[in-house]
Amino acid sequence: MMVSLFSIFEPSSNIFMLPLNWMSTFIGLLFLPLMYWSSPSRWLYLWTKILKTLHNELKSLLTSSHMGTTLIFISLFSLIMFNNSLGLLPYIFTSSSHLAMTLSLSLPIWITLMIFGWYKRTQHMFAHLVPQGTPSILMPFMVIIETVSNLIRPGTLAVRLAANMIAGHLLLTLLGQTGPQISASSTMLFILISSQILLLMLESAVAVIQSYVFTVLSTLYTGEIN
Repeated sequence: MMVSLFSIFEPSSNIFMLPLNWMSTFIGLLFLPLMYWSSPSRWLYLWTKILKTLHNELKSLLTSSHMGTTLIFISLFSLIMFNNSLGLLPYIFTSSSHLAMTLSLSLPIWITLMIFGWYKRTQHMFAHLVPQGTPSILMPFMVIIETVSNLIRPGTLAVRLAANMIAGHLLLTLLGQTGPQISASSTMLFILISSQILLLMLESAVAVIQSYVFTVLSTLYTGEIN
């Protein structure tokens, strides 16, 4: 019996001291070797086409392209989208709805960019604190605003992804718990099932969109350093 509505997102269940819920993050790695042995299919061609399109778009966002840079963000996109989509299946833990997971993705990227930028391109980083065309009287305030905006970037990336994923899952859970409580009216059941199907389609789109937004914003932050 659930103690509260949020208990479905509880990651602490374990067997033999193993956090099995968090292991859902790495289930996709088990399927990767199969792609090298299976014959090309339409799904594989579709996924390759998506990755090529994403590669071309990310390459255009980077001011100075380096070989292998887009591969990092394409891998990030694949990991987030897989975990978001996996959480839509019943009884599977959604790791991307927890700040422990999302901060683990955003913080290393932001810290790496800050260390590289301030060490290698110090003048360029100072120039970003004062946008071009700012009046002299507003420069101290713009430095404070830009500094705060830069410091909260990893938090906004993490909270945006976690909040969007957990909100849709809560709505699906609320609708799922409403079924046994309503009367056995066929009209009400039809409306309930139809709304759940529509919400599930919306969450499928959100799973892709949020992974794309996380990846594009990380790429834009990288482009500012170069």
